[in-house]
Amino acid sequence: MRVFVTGATGYVGRAVVRDLLDNDHSVIGLARSDASAEALKKAGAEPHRGTLEDLASLREGAAKADAVVHLGFNHDFSKFAENCAHDAEVVRAIGAELAGSDRLFLVTSGTAILSPGAFSTETDLAPTGEMAHPRVATEHAGAEMARTGVKIAAVRLAPSVHGAGDHGFVRMLADIALQNGEAAYVDEGQNRWCAVHRQDAARLYRLALERGEGGVHYHAVAEEAVPFKDIAEALGQSLDLPVSPKSGDEAQTYFDWFHFMAASDTPASGAWTREVLNWSPSEPSLIADIDAGLYRPTEA
Repeated sequence: MRVFVTGATGYVGRAVVRDLLDNDHSVIGLARSDASAEALKKAGAEPHRGTLEDLASLREGAAKADAVVHLGFNHDFSKFAENCAHDAEVVRAIGAELAGSDRLFLVTSGTAILSPGAFSTETDLAPTGEMAHPRVATEHAGAEMARTGVKIAAVRLAPSVHGAGDHGFVRMLADIALQNGEAAYVDEGQNRWCAVHRQDAARLYRLALERGEGGVHYHAVAEEAVPFKDIAEALGQSLDLPVSPKSGDEAQTYFDWFHFMAASDTPASGAWTREVLNWSPSEPSLIADIDAGLYRPTEA
């Protein structure tokens, strides 16, 4: 299968590209720079020059492929809502190229967009309304494209996609802890995150492509409900920092803009995904990766 991958040189994207190539697929990777293009060539993929902002380049990449994996996203959180709205435009642009064909379009979303406080499942739909998480825009655009004849499915990543080289949410927590001289959790710390190792997530994308079904959501969830206090305590142990609870204004000050994620309670099930894809996560757990020192500061 010839697969066009956006975000092909990103943290998860590199793992997806490697897994596809190692399993006899070919990859066309979106490259916005000479360095990205060279990295893709070195990996054995074909670079396709373009950017997420250049919608025409995305349609051209999709036109050359048997399937598309959309992993690219602008992670500038100072304009998060704007970036989510643009991601919906990316989905529409690629979808327009694939409409009426049998080529699968896998978009990327997150389990954290779903209703908090209860175990979400793959059949749960992205919420609507003013209070919905901005990232729901991607899935809503996907549903719109499905109505136009696009075979589209979504992979919902856990908030923690961990492993070597992680620069996502757990890395942010480690940086916040180092800046404050202590690791912390909100209130009792019993809010729950789900988690997945990036290599397990990469394998899930490939299995979903090979299954070839549209109109479904997959949950990249290896651990369904890790108490946030456990994450904070593991970081404190690994970073040799004290650990303490934070509430109210104190929590807001400590976590700053990240408070909404640190306090989120978004456990999720991946049981259906495991069953239909025969997906068996086998990489280290989140706490094991923290204990292994992956989130300690590196020497300059």
